Amino acid sequence: MKIIFKTFIILFLFANISCKAQQMVQTQDDIYKLVSNEEQFLNKPLKNLLKEIKPEIQSAFGVKVPKGYPCYFMFSFSSSNELKQKMIEGKFTGLYVYVKEPVDEWDNGKRSQETEFEWTKKDVEKYGSFTVVKIQVIDQTKD
Repeated sequence: MKIIFKTFIILFLFANISCKAQQMVQTQDDIYKLVSNEEQFLNKPLKNLLKEIKPEIQSAFGVKVPKGYPCYFMFSFSSSNELKQKMIEGKFTGLYVYVKEPVDEWDNGKRSQETEFEWTKKDVEKYGSFTVVKIQVIDQTKD
C-alpha cells in the first residue's frame, strides 16, 4: 500500500511539473494564444510574456508614439533581413506588445543599421521590466 501511495505521489508531482513547464507558444502559429490569454500578462513585466514564447524571437523594433499613447514593440520570428524584406512586400505577421514605458532607442538612432531589428538577450534584460498594457497580432500575409 505504501509503495502504491508513493508511486502515485511521484507520478502526480511529475505530471504537475510537466504541465507548468510547457510554454504557451510552441510554434509561430500559436502567437494568437497570447491575445486570447491577454489578461494573464496585462500590467505585468514584459519578461513574463517572453517566457511563454518557445520559438526564438529573432527580430524586433520598438516604436515611440506621441504622448498619451502607449509605445510598443513588434516581435518577429524571422531574421532582421527577412523581416525588412517582408515589410517592403507588406506580407508579414507581427506580435505587437504595447508597454507603459517609453521606447526611445529605435527612434533616436541609437542602434546601428546592422543591428536595428535584431532582438538580443541584452534587449530582454533592458526591456524585460517594461509593463505590458496590450497584446495584438497583425497578420498581413493573408490576402
